[in-house]
Amino acid sequence: MTILVTGGAGYIGAHVVRLLLQRGDVVVVDDLSTGRADRVDHARMVRADLSLAAASYPLAELMREHGVTGVVHFAAKKDVGESVARPAWYYEQNVGGLLAVLRAMESADVSRLVFSSSAAVYGAAATDGRPVGEGATCAPMSPYGETKLVGEWMCRNAERAWGLSWAALRYFNVAGAGWSDLGDPTVQNLVSIAIDRVRRGEGVPVFGTDYATADGTCVRDYVHVADLADAHLAVLEHLAASAGDAAERTDPVFNVGTGAGSSVLEVLAAVGEASGADVVPLPVDRRPGDPASVVADVARIRDVVGWDAKRGLREIVGSAWEAAVAGSNHPPTGAP
Repeated sequence: MTILVTGGAGYIGAHVVRLLLQRGDVVVVDDLSTGRADRVDHARMVRADLSLAAASYPLAELMREHGVTGVVHFAAKKDVGESVARPAWYYEQNVGGLLAVLRAMESADVSRLVFSSSAAVYGAAATDGRPVGEGATCAPMSPYGETKLVGEWMCRNAERAWGLSWAALRYFNVAGAGWSDLGDPTVQNLVSIAIDRVRRGEGVPVFGTDYATADGTCVRDYVHVADLADAHLAVLEHLAASAGDAAERTDPVFNVGTGAGSSVLEVLAAVGEASGADVVPLPVDRRPGDPASVVADVARIRDVVGWDAKRGLREIVGSAWEAAVAGSNHPPTGAP
């Protein structure tokens, strides 16, 4: 079994690569614009920009050369604000990159794909306070979310046209580290922002304290990156087990979260516990468009695939803190 992982040198991709290497051969394709080659261990690493018009041809040849049996597609840009400022570029990168992958897979007769989607496809549907299920109306509020929804459409059309066996995983809020050398290199979500502020001895802004939640702050569904990596392997196995059996196929879109929410103040308390430091919340005005609560309905992936998140907020934040303190030179040890 050889799995090709696009974007495998990135934060989530590197976790999946490390798990896959325990089971077989892995080929990583990454342009290294945000990823790092030292994160892919001993997997074969090929540097390539999948958004280029001719990218599908060498990619198909790479699949044939290595006997690739499945693909996990992470390679994409994912900054919502950046997507608003550069929408055409986001479509070029995210939609164009997936187009190259699908063309290469069809040419090389590789039919199994796990596509990295996002809860951003739900848009306003995720703002009413109830757990959001895969059947909710999708109305993305950013070009980034739109590119992920278009990606799902592309996979669905490829299934009809030439038999692609696929699944799209709609991630909620991913944080933590499965190994301390694979921590999140960005400072873009609440967990990483809070850790960064605490390490610099600064307070942490809290955008709104008067929401209709238990403590007045926003609630989000946080999933450990190691659990998310496990979900990718479980879905790959599910696709392999149901290949060629129409009776086993269900709608291939799955939420990946915990089904439980944590408030901003609960996250800050967890950072304080992990760090041993006093975390100072700095209340500021609400941000426009921030819903009070966004939590995943995870029944489908549990019932169909048999996957459940195993790690809670304390483990997420504790592992993120350890990775931040260890930095990039900590050797990989143990299992996540």
